[in-house]
Amino acid sequence: MTFNEANSVRDFVRDLVGSVDVQFIPGRELPRTTDSVLLEAQVKAALIRLNPEVESEPSRADEVLHRLRAIILSARQGSLLAANEEFAAWLNGDRSMPFGPGGAHTTVRLIDFDNPQASANKWMVSTEVTFTSGRIERRFDLVLWCNGLPVVVGEAKSPVRPAYSWFDAAAQIHDDYEKNVPSFFVPNVLSFATEGKDFRFGSVGMPVGMWGPWRKEPDGSAPVPVGLAAVEEAIRGVLFPATILDFLRFFTAFATDKKHRKIKVIARFQQFQGANLMVERVLNGRIKKGLIWHFQGSGKSLLMVFAAQKLRAMARLANPTVLIVVDRIDLDTQITGTFTAADVPNLVSSDSRAELQQLLREGARKVIITTIHKFSEAPGVLDDRHNIIAMVDEAHRTQEGDLGRKMREALPNAFLFGLTGTPINKRDRNTFWAFGAEEDKGGYLSRYTYQDSIRDGATLPLHFEPRLSEITIDQEGIDDAFNELATRHDLSEAEKTALSQKAASLETLIKSQDRVQKVAADIAEHFTSKVAPNGFKGQVVVYDKAACVAYKEALDGLLGADASAVVMSIDARDPQVWKDCFALDKDAEAKLLARFNDPADPLQVIIVTAKLLTGFDAPILQAQYLDKPLRDHTLLQAITRTNRTYAEKGKTHGLVIDYLGIFDDVAQALLFDDKSVQRVITNIAELRNQLPVAIATALSFFPGVDRTVSGYEGLIQAQAALADDAAKDAFALAYSIVGQLWEALSPDPILSDHEANYRWLTDVYESVKPTDLTGRLVWHSLGAKTLGLINEHVTVEVPRTDLETIILDAQVIEDLSSGKQREVKEELERQITARIAKHINNPKFVELGQRLNALREKYSHGQQASLEFLKELFALARDTVAAEKEVAEVPREERGRAALTELFESLKDADTPVMVERVVNDVDQVVKSVRFDGWQNTSEGDRLVQQALRKTLYVKYKIRDNDVFERALGYIREYY
Repeated sequence: MTFNEANSVRDFVRDLVGSVDVQFIPGRELPRTTDSVLLEAQVKAALIRLNPEVESEPSRADEVLHRLRAIILSARQGSLLAANEEFAAWLNGDRSMPFGPGGAHTTVRLIDFDNPQASANKWMVSTEVTFTSGRIERRFDLVLWCNGLPVVVGEAKSPVRPAYSWFDAAAQIHDDYEKNVPSFFVPNVLSFATEGKDFRFGSVGMPVGMWGPWRKEPDGSAPVPVGLAAVEEAIRGVLFPATILDFLRFFTAFATDKKHRKIKVIARFQQFQGANLMVERVLNGRIKKGLIWHFQGSGKSLLMVFAAQKLRAMARLANPTVLIVVDRIDLDTQITGTFTAADVPNLVSSDSRAELQQLLREGARKVIITTIHKFSEAPGVLDDRHNIIAMVDEAHRTQEGDLGRKMREALPNAFLFGLTGTPINKRDRNTFWAFGAEEDKGGYLSRYTYQDSIRDGATLPLHFEPRLSEITIDQEGIDDAFNELATRHDLSEAEKTALSQKAASLETLIKSQDRVQKVAADIAEHFTSKVAPNGFKGQVVVYDKAACVAYKEALDGLLGADASAVVMSIDARDPQVWKDCFALDKDAEAKLLARFNDPADPLQVIIVTAKLLTGFDAPILQAQYLDKPLRDHTLLQAITRTNRTYAEKGKTHGLVIDYLGIFDDVAQALLFDDKSVQRVITNIAELRNQLPVAIATALSFFPGVDRTVSGYEGLIQAQAALADDAAKDAFALAYSIVGQLWEALSPDPILSDHEANYRWLTDVYESVKPTDLTGRLVWHSLGAKTLGLINEHVTVEVPRTDLETIILDAQVIEDLSSGKQREVKEELERQITARIAKHINNPKFVELGQRLNALREKYSHGQQASLEFLKELFALARDTVAAEKEVAEVPREERGRAALTELFESLKDADTPVMVERVVNDVDQVVKSVRFDGWQNTSEGDRLVQQALRKTLYVKYKIRDNDVFERALGYIREYY
């Protein structure tokens, strides 16, 4: 029995696709000559069947065929992508011919989209389809035809030849077929590649690295399919006639990239499934909300494009209005750019609150992009239609609140879908209430996690490199200098307390001059040695706008003024010199970011504090230097700026250089408990019942006060009711309970019934709340001097470079989520114990053993799985390896890696750059995956290792020097 490409994969796909509605016809039996792209008899039959004007005069079919042939021929001399876009317009029924009365134009239909049955169109699948173009001949493994049009091309590889994968099949389509026989791909909707283990699909012109997989929403009880079972799942998902037509009509976009080049984008499976879930929910009409969590970088903006296209086309929705709601101007700009680049019809971006209100009052049937803030002055109901669908981007509590309530009041019958790129944790309970439906598992209509996005290649793993700086404070010196300053200016105790509290802040230490200079020097050294040589760029995230300016000055002296730029918001309160140097209007900022995305531009680093931490997609950005304390969603959104794929440069990961030790916060932000979130959602009902009681309690402090009286008369009445400090304190406590309930419930419509009382209570509370002017006045006069004396007594050590790099990839996240870090810890403990045991009589290793025991004891009470324990264990492992090096007993495999590194370093020159670390890592990993104990002494073991090494060097890195192969193999035999 043999297993080959044809009988194991190609025929497997053929038999799955073939059905009652999809006829199998071998390529050699097709009614065509080998130089024909179309099955013209079938195209003509479809034209007659679907177009009454052609049916009445069949010769008109030849006129259409003439136009289609001309488009196909244009791909030989011009652009395949342009021809594919024009042909897609014909396929979608967007072109017309003068076939009506008096030469009036009528729409030409090539495909029946109105009938959902596959039998409405003539579908066929063929194998071994030969196509010739001049002297060039190619044979396609699989072709799917719809009404005689080749809409899908597939390439199969053998599942039992380790040297080949889906990548080779996809490369054959992209690098060979599309280049050498482009005409055949003019009608193409999508192409696919498989070797029987994995399945990927892409569109015309799409780089192979961007081809995506297809997966179903996992069933918690069912095992994840592998091999042919996984491929079968993908085939049934992608190559079903209705799905192909869905891709053609709604899930493909011809867009313009940042270099103004035309590209074709086809939806990834999470975008396809998420958008269709929204459409199904709207068509069903029963549940009017849904929460979509798709991790940062996995394509939420395009998901909204695809959903909007399909919603607008649904006849049952009677020409709906689709609202895209964002929370900031920069996201408005980004998403508007995405929709505009995709050429979405009937698109409008509302420029003002008045324009938004006018559009909604008039019942505009368009795709409207707006910000949540434009609803702030909405005067009640603007449009009560049921065919309004709002998609709210970054739908967290901080973006919702009263603005979200205003939006719901303005659009009382709208469908509301919340989209977020970061996990919603239990603190975001009102976000779950606002968008999460009880019918949805875990509160989500669609979920695509960090693990999913890395597994599928939608985003890259993040590496965290801690480079913490040690700050030494001369407290005695500060105290003496501060007391002298206080005495000289005759400060009271209250003034001294206020001044010292403001000066002794984290902000002061982070922004100290000495620290900024040393961290900037470390950034420059790291960037020039580890990031820039690989063709990537960097982002520096700092404490505030003043820190942006300080780091810009420091980096100018280290990298040159042209190498960095500041991107920050400028307002009227900022110094004039900042306005002169750093103010950017929208166009200027867009040009600067275009320069940053250009590999040839000298701009290498952007310095930010708040802008560009969300909604900023720059695949060339690899390294983020983080020197600002961020938390939760803000932190996750910031660090994932670096996780975009960049196949052209071989980008393998995003890198976060951590100067403040934020990794624990990242891990914590990614962990959330669906059950606890669901419990919080159910508690919302209890909070609703508590709110009226809390407001009544707060109002009880004002018996007889007429709350309808405005101005100072009303305020005097209210303040008089709080006659002494005890009454004010009691009211403040009662008001704080109201405030907490209001915050927790917002944007619940129940708040509208209590809004007038809440606003009145808030105004009264603010009017009696004490104001601390002492601290502000003394800081204004003595703040600069106080900071100066602190800077003189703070010493900053150069950031440490010996800390363990933490790789936050899909496996680590899975381990964190499932508690598997305990297994990691136990394995690490075993390795450390084994290494220490080899040197039991060496005092150095006795000390390391004592450290291990102390560490076990320290974390023995329920803390064994903590991240802090893992960090200390990694540090001990590093010290153990260092000790082995000191006694010249480096493990064999480490010596092997060193030898391989030396070998591949010798290959580097200006003409043949080799990323040495990546090559060595890949060789190391692939050899470890196939070897076994005693492999050197068996022919099978030697064959497997040679095969793995050849695949890595020859196929992946194109290193085909036999001498290099033999030397590398020799090192592996010696050390592995």
